Amino acid sequence: MTGEDGGKKRRIAIISMSTIFLVAMVVAVTVSVNVNIDGSNKNQQDNRGGIASTVKAVRTLCKPTDYRKECEKSLRSEAGNTTDPRELIKIAFNVTIKKISNGIKKTDLMREVEHDPRAKMALATCKQLMELSIGEFKRSLDRMGKFDLDNFDNILNSLRVWLSGAITYQETCLDGFKNTNHSIGKKMRNVLKNTMHLSSNALAIITELANTVSEMNGTVDELQHRRLVEEHVFGHHEVVPSWIENAVAVRKLLHQPPDKIKPSAVVAKDGSGKFNSINQALKKVPKMNHKPFVIYIKEGVYHEYVEVTKKMTHVVFVGDGSNKTRITGNKNFIDGVNTYRTATVAIQGDYFVAMNIGFENTAGPHKHQAVAIRVQADKSIFYRCSMDGYQDTLYAHTMRQFYRDCTISGTIDFVFGDAVVFFQNCKFVVRKALKNQQCIVTAQGRKERHQPSGIVIQGGSIVADNKVKFDNKAYLARPWKNYSRAVFRDSYIGDLIQPDGYLAWQGPNGLTGMDTCFYAEFNNTGPGSNKSKRVKWRGIKTLSSKSASRYVPYKFFHGDDWIKITRIPYSFAATAPKH
Repeated sequence: MTGEDGGKKRRIAIISMSTIFLVAMVVAVTVSVNVNIDGSNKNQQDNRGGIASTVKAVRTLCKPTDYRKECEKSLRSEAGNTTDPRELIKIAFNVTIKKISNGIKKTDLMREVEHDPRAKMALATCKQLMELSIGEFKRSLDRMGKFDLDNFDNILNSLRVWLSGAITYQETCLDGFKNTNHSIGKKMRNVLKNTMHLSSNALAIITELANTVSEMNGTVDELQHRRLVEEHVFGHHEVVPSWIENAVAVRKLLHQPPDKIKPSAVVAKDGSGKFNSINQALKKVPKMNHKPFVIYIKEGVYHEYVEVTKKMTHVVFVGDGSNKTRITGNKNFIDGVNTYRTATVAIQGDYFVAMNIGFENTAGPHKHQAVAIRVQADKSIFYRCSMDGYQDTLYAHTMRQFYRDCTISGTIDFVFGDAVVFFQNCKFVVRKALKNQQCIVTAQGRKERHQPSGIVIQGGSIVADNKVKFDNKAYLARPWKNYSRAVFRDSYIGDLIQPDGYLAWQGPNGLTGMDTCFYAEFNNTGPGSNKSKRVKWRGIKTLSSKSASRYVPYKFFHGDDWIKITRIPYSFAATAPKH
């Protein structure tokens, strides 16, 4: 490492440390009790003074939340005389974990679903989702205890992503009851009401802290971009983080032809591999794996339901091409399966990578919701893959996800979910739907205003399937949840998209999301890109060049080292529209 490089790293460290100290000072000044005490009367600080300090600290911490009274009540009951902001945040996390755990226990008491198959499945799914929600709070709590002075801003942004995922899992639980004819859905909403409010509060507190850091350090985004990880950044005597070593291994893998790959497992339909099915190979993945476990899936159509669990980290799927190696299923809503469980492939293990694979749900448009792939893996990458289905093809559910050179096809809401997801140079193909059905490309599910989630489509194309005559109306997006967010930039938009561009969401109490969503288009081309007749909702935004610059990967993800290190084709700036 050169002296200049060392100086840059030291300056970055100094700025980061200064930021933390500034935040600590601001918090300390804000939460301290204004009691003028000299050396002669310090002994007058009794327990009542400590309680008063705690009350003020709690009020300050809860100020940015949407459910302030619940925030203050939950913290005061557990805080004792604590005024340390970090300890109070930990208490907030632990209180929420307890609430979620109590909610899971209450689901065991709901025996009335036994004779309602859909409600019974929704309840079982809900229990799984609550466990995932607890998991996100626990890893956030663990990360809170391991703050790195050199990486404070990135840590806070990871906490935001994880807590956002925890909220989405709870909301998904409730979504599962919407198509049941049972009062159990209403009961579950009541059970989770306080839990969801406390989860929202936890996210709001971390978001406020992240925003404070960003405001006091105007160069945070530049620093994150400058710290893009390259192999030469690390000196011979430095400890290289394990994920860097893994990413370098993945990078080498992605640039190898299939016959040169040295996989951990080979799956082949013709018997030429060690395994005949993908699920057999996944059983060999070590729990909480820390090195790339490469599964080479040879050409063939694999009729199986695949799940990469939360404990299966750093798994890599490599196929012979998205049209040659295909994983297919046909679970669907009409046949009695809730949307969450219809997925042909479900990915939960962090740092997942897929290349040259096709994911498909063959249920067809008459079967309604039928997911090809559901992704909940943080920092997951899909390269040269295809996702094919009709309604609800790609469930980009939670966490940070990056798609490059992929093709996604479908009819209704065929890219949906609440992930922090970026599509670069991808093709979105609108297929022929049933008569009188309207097609929608995206249905983003951001429920809370503090969530960092959203969909960005950059440098891609939105076109109709040229194999069939297309006569259905098609739209760019509709707001599945109130704070739905989607940005379309530098892309080709075909003439299939209606001039008004967006469709309102029909909720139980009427149309929703028009005023609170965030939908924007910037620098697009094609006959469908004309914005002059777009809907006039308050949620339709116009982006300047400066504001559009926020919607590039390294800024949207608050750091793109995990993408760049793989050396897949990748642009961190604006791209030209392609068709």
